[in-house]
Amino acid sequence: MDEHDDDLYEHDYDGEPYGEEEDEPTVACPYCKREIHEDAQRCPYCEQYISAEDSPPGSKPWWIVLGAVLALFGLLWWVLF
Repeated sequence: MDEHDDDLYEHDYDGEPYGEEEDEPTVACPYCKREIHEDAQRCPYCEQYISAEDSPPGSKPWWIVLGAVLALFGLLWWVLF
């Protein structure tokens, strides 16, 4: 690395860690009450999703899975016997 490359890096660095700027709006996490970025999907402290739209889909209810399995067995029974 020559001295010209060092000048580029010195001018680009503002002393703030990447992604942490003081002028970005923050809100309190509804779960742990710590300050997080307003547009965060998950709290970086308690790792809870902020809204239901951002959370991953949950598992299917057991009665839907049971109904599908029974329907498949019924169809198989009807076709084979």
